[in-house]
Amino acid sequence: MTFLPRSLLWRTFLLIASLMVIAVIAWAAIFASAEREPRARQLSQMIVSVVNLTRAALLTAQADRRLELLVELSDREGIRVYPAEDDDRIAPLPERASQIRRVAELVREQLGPQTRMTLEREGEAGFWVSFRIASDDEYWVMLPRERIERDFSLQWLGWGAAVLVLALAGAYLVMFRVARPLRTLAGAARDIGLGRRPAALEEGGPGEIREVTHAFNQMSQDLARLDEDRALILAGISHDMRTPLTRLRLAAEMSADAATREGMTADIEEMDKIIGQFLDFARDAEGEAPEPTDLNAVVRHIVDPLLKRGAALELHLADMPPHRLRPLALLRLTANLINNALRHGGEASAVEVETREEDRALILEVRDRGPGIPPGEAERLKRPFTRLDSARTGASGAGLGLAIVERIARSHGGRLDLLPREGGGLLARVTLQPQD
Repeated sequence: MTFLPRSLLWRTFLLIASLMVIAVIAWAAIFASAEREPRARQLSQMIVSVVNLTRAALLTAQADRRLELLVELSDREGIRVYPAEDDDRIAPLPERASQIRRVAELVREQLGPQTRMTLEREGEAGFWVSFRIASDDEYWVMLPRERIERDFSLQWLGWGAAVLVLALAGAYLVMFRVARPLRTLAGAARDIGLGRRPAALEEGGPGEIREVTHAFNQMSQDLARLDEDRALILAGISHDMRTPLTRLRLAAEMSADAATREGMTADIEEMDKIIGQFLDFARDAEGEAPEPTDLNAVVRHIVDPLLKRGAALELHLADMPPHRLRPLALLRLTANLINNALRHGGEASAVEVETREEDRALILEVRDRGPGIPPGEAERLKRPFTRLDSARTGASGAGLGLAIVERIARSHGGRLDLLPREGGGLLARVTLQPQD
């Protein structure tokens, strides 16, 4: 359901709150239902006792003292007695007052079916019950309605609301203690997905949360150790390979055969570029501290030497202030994108490089008119050591260029998108989120 909150904290809190409210309403209904019959019998017995005592008092009192007795009953007990008249205006008992009707049934069982009852006589409110002293003398006994009807005090409503609020606050605190480490864990997992190394999480809270946090910290340490080992292995291999390459380059320069010398030099340079890609991929972009960086200056630093060597490049750079970025990592990112575009699509037309700012994000686009990338292959080509099958024989490099770009973009909170260009070719778009 779209109207429900997405977080575990609020979903569980709303569920617990709903269950508590339903439980309170159910207990109130059960209590009212269980209390209704005993209270009706208690009230009916009290009314019958009042009527019988009043009848007995009137029968035993002297005739000249009856008025004094009625006055005393009214003053002390709030009970008034009136003679019944044939034209008395009485209101019928309300249909919805089930409690009053049950009391009336029980009173008639003891006083007789001829007993009349009403809540209003001659416009005066009260609980009126008729009785007879002689066969023809009928009287009304009026009891105040507050003796019959129970007032629902606002104080009870306030106490009930206070208890409910305290219970909901306790439920929120319990769920907050459960959801907070999960939210922290999700943020740390997101950082790892972006290529960052989060600090070890505090292993606290319930036992299950502690186990999950401990397992995550262990996984994070293992991943960091794997990255360090990989970087160390690649750096060692690259260092060891460049020593014989240097000797081969010297031997090639001393070779008398010009064709052989040029071929060997080209192969050595290609191997050196591959080693450079290994080193770039092994470098950890997170180790470089962000600093105010002009993205346009980074682009020009890569493009200017290429333009001097006759590369077909067009720049469309928007004016942007410096942002907190990692300049060395951006140099590697830009160089890989532009060199990849020149290698695969720089012969048909000029490669276009554009920078702009959209919604506080920096956009770097490199567009070429090469063969492009099939839509289903875009994500696969971002993985290390991956190239299109058609480019395996003719293209140089180790297939790490786009993987390097993807890693650096993710370390800046962004992404790399490989999109088909309108009219043919490839549009490589890098989105960067500068740090505040």
